[in-house]
Amino acid sequence: MTNWKLTLEYDGTAFCGWQSQPEKCGVQDAVESAIEKIDGGFKRVSVAGRTDAGVHALGQVCSVKLEKDWQDFRLIEALNAHLRKLGKVAILDAQIVDDDFDARFSATSRHYLYIIQNRRAPATHLKNLVWQTPFRIDIDLMKQGSQKLIGKHDFTTFRDLQCQAKSPIKTLDKFDIDLVQTSYGEQIHCTLSAQSFLHRQVRSMVGTLVDVGRGRFSVSELVERLEARDRKMCGEVAPSDGLYLTKVGY
Repeated sequence: MTNWKLTLEYDGTAFCGWQSQPEKCGVQDAVESAIEKIDGGFKRVSVAGRTDAGVHALGQVCSVKLEKDWQDFRLIEALNAHLRKLGKVAILDAQIVDDDFDARFSATSRHYLYIIQNRRAPATHLKNLVWQTPFRIDIDLMKQGSQKLIGKHDFTTFRDLQCQAKSPIKTLDKFDIDLVQTSYGEQIHCTLSAQSFLHRQVRSMVGTLVDVGRGRFSVSELVERLEARDRKMCGEVAPSDGLYLTKVGY
């Protein structure tokens, strides 16, 4: 058998998240179904990031061991022929990797983008693809707050109660906030990088920073909330719509 690294993208709107479910509504279900049809028999895939329901991916990575002697181009074409019938998901790249490569455990970094459409008019073309916020946001306050979260911290405040990680201590390497002019109007782009994240950590931090930008509490209060290590001190949790897993580093 040959170990393959698959890079894929998907619109998470119609999926119940990455993880396989009894209802077969996960992105994983679609990928494994396509693999079963072309390679003979069911095969479980390993994934770099188990995204939640409604979360999107531009550079998700999974790994799987296949029986047939595939060429990369043929494998991509065969998988996409089946995937296009199962939802908005596509394989972008396929590479043969060492037998000990695992998409989850071999990853050294994960990169996310969160997009906020800051306008009063409802999102039309980007519905379910951005967080549309109709209120005024002070981006400079968001920037100040984001820098307070960089580094090694106990992120219990921004950790979902259902998180299964062994420790709430993580090191956040990057948290940039940028105002971007697009064809769809002005957007706030939040880009984050770390080796790994806690369950809903990104959405919890982004939502809380939006609270800071709205003036609901100050940057110094944000630091106090982080140091409290108390989930009850988290601000608003941003919706899944605007979150994208953009890249996984190895």
